[in-house]
Amino acid sequence: MPSVRRACRDPLRVVTRMKHRAHVFYSGRVQGVGFRLTAEETAKRFGVVGCVRNLRDGRVELIAEADREVLVQFLHAVRIGPMCNFIKEVDVTWSQPTGEYSEFEISYIRSN
Repeated sequence: MPSVRRACRDPLRVVTRMKHRAHVFYSGRVQGVGFRLTAEETAKRFGVVGCVRNLRDGRVELIAEADREVLVQFLHAVRIGPMCNFIKEVDVTWSQPTGEYSEFEISYIRSN
């Protein structure tokens, strides 16, 4: 019951502690520069689960799940980290997590 009492005192804290999902598309010169490896290392540092992969159109897709507060910090770290000069645009969509990931991994597009 203590956690319920605490939640009732500070309902905003409960909202920020809920898991969220960020679906992000990065564009610029983000392929072939170590972006996926950097994203994976950063995700592991923040305890974020999900995946990152190159897309055929030259963008990089990143899906991440964690507490929203952690995701905001993680995405900021990716944006201002060593890859910052290669990123031109970032498109983020927020949604509910699916729970399909248990770790963060680099995914690869299958050839047809």
